Amino acid sequence: VADMRTAISSFLAASFAVLLAPPASAQAPAGEAAAALAVADSALAAISRSDFVAFTDLMLDSAVTFSAGMRGGKYQAHFSSRAQQRAMHTASRLTERGYHPTVLVSGPVAMVWLPYDFYQDGTWSHCGVDVFTLLETDGGWRIATVVWSVEQPPACSPHPDGPPPGATAK
Repeated sequence: VADMRTAISSFLAASFAVLLAPPASAQAPAGEAAAALAVADSALAAISRSDFVAFTDLMLDSAVTFSAGMRGGKYQAHFSSRAQQRAMHTASRLTERGYHPTVLVSGPVAMVWLPYDFYQDGTWSHCGVDVFTLLETDGGWRIATVVWSVEQPPACSPHPDGPPPGATAK
């Protein structure tokens, strides 16, 4: 019983120490956060070129993607493997722009929270948040998962710079 109390006390003390510690991003070198954000930005650039090979080149082999949102008044979630993302083809012109990122880094793990807006063939489609989880590898930061919401204002906001050049506004 005494050993159990000691173990519980140690666990609680460690848990409170973690909760009271400064955020991981405050402890991480600024260069690590910038490097993780650069991967997320590169992913959006690849999507905006409809280059899903380049997008998946940023991923771990076991990476997965998920999207979730209301479509046609019904909640829908969609899962894709890296291989499924890599095989995607579209004739549409896609534009995905992120803004106001939040980046957290703790050792070899990073998370990028990136609000975005999305246009297809120059026409407003939707907005939401992309959440990238990344792992640091010998080759740099790689995407482990991308999860995004698919929403409409006021649940999310279009890019603060307004529509991209040549696009129609929401």
